[in-house]
Amino acid sequence: MGWWGAWRGNAEKEREYDEGWNTFIEVRKAQMEWERAYLMFDEALGQDQIDYAIYILEAAERKYQIHLKHAKSLGLNWKQL
Repeated sequence: MGWWGAWRGNAEKEREYDEGWNTFIEVRKAQMEWERAYLMFDEALGQDQIDYAIYILEAAERKYQIHLKHAKSLGLNWKQL
C-alpha cells in the first residue's frame, strides 16, 4: 500500500468528514429556516399573510426533511447533529 495508499485513505476520510460537516450545517440552517417560518406563521395577520406564511412554512418543512434524509443516508445520527 505504501505512503500513496495511506495518503489517499486520509484524503477520503477527510472528504467524508467534510461532507458530514457540510450536511450538519445544512440541516441546522434548514431547521432555523423552519423555526423562522413558524414564527412568521404565528405572527401572521389577515388572510393573505396567513396564506403566504403557510406556503413558506410548508416549503421550509420540506427542505428540512430533505436535509435530514440526506444526513440519515450518510449514517449521521441525532447525536452528531
